[in-house]
Amino acid sequence: MLRPMPGVKSLLIWAPETADEPELKISLDPALRMFVGNAFKAFVLSERLRQLDGPDVGRRLQENLLPLDASIWSPSSPVFDPPHLSGRAPERTAAEAMISHSDDTGADMVMRATGPEKVRQFISEAGLNATQIPDSTRAFFGYLLGRPDYRSITWEQMVQALQNNSPFVNPPLNETQTLASSATDLVDFYSRSLKGEFFTDPATLREYRRILSYADAVAAAVPVGASGYGKGGSIDVPGFHTMCFAGGMAFSDRWVYFANILNWDAPEAEDPQTVAAWVASTERALNLVFRALS
Repeated sequence: MLRPMPGVKSLLIWAPETADEPELKISLDPALRMFVGNAFKAFVLSERLRQLDGPDVGRRLQENLLPLDASIWSPSSPVFDPPHLSGRAPERTAAEAMISHSDDTGADMVMRATGPEKVRQFISEAGLNATQIPDSTRAFFGYLLGRPDYRSITWEQMVQALQNNSPFVNPPLNETQTLASSATDLVDFYSRSLKGEFFTDPATLREYRRILSYADAVAAAVPVGASGYGKGGSIDVPGFHTMCFAGGMAFSDRWVYFANILNWDAPEAEDPQTVAAWVASTERALNLVFRALS
């Protein structure tokens, strides 16, 4: 399903063995470090919930109001829609927007509350060696634009660059500000986080799963009859494109963890045919596994 597609492909689907059933593993170059787009936001969510871990985690998220203004606005924010919304918003709403609609302003709000260095420390301690996150989504876009002040680029400067159609001068997959991981890292992360390894209180695990179940990629690709959790990611810029979906699904007393990543070059700003083929291949793969193990 993936081999005919252009570019660099990576896939890992893993169902651990149970008392009654053997392990299932399907893979294609799973250790490759690749650009995964907004799939990185699951790492942010996990670390933030670790910081708030406890029976009252939902209440704390709801009551913690985060600034929503020019200091945090970021492009690609369909929920918070800068500059039209401002004030303060519950952190729970920001986390849900970050996952369900991949809202970049919501992600930067949660990232600021969490601390990007804390997320990086969590990633390192978890042994996810191919994974790299940006300081913020705004900083990431600033770096792509070649701004030397990418960490402090203002909303006004970002808007001006977008209005001027300023070209990206740095590649999305780089060593400085990027959104990178591997299928191996993503499956390892989800196989542990979705079972609660990184949390101490059951309420935190429930909140984590609840938010991850909202991702639009879950509804698009996880079969009806399975409980799905995860986060997708994509980017479309002239010359470079990415599609990624990683997470886990549970059914019939089985867990299946997966990561499907495609990075490819195409000169146009969009490549809808390749995107549609990749989406169809992801849905088909998960449906085949679901039917085989049900």
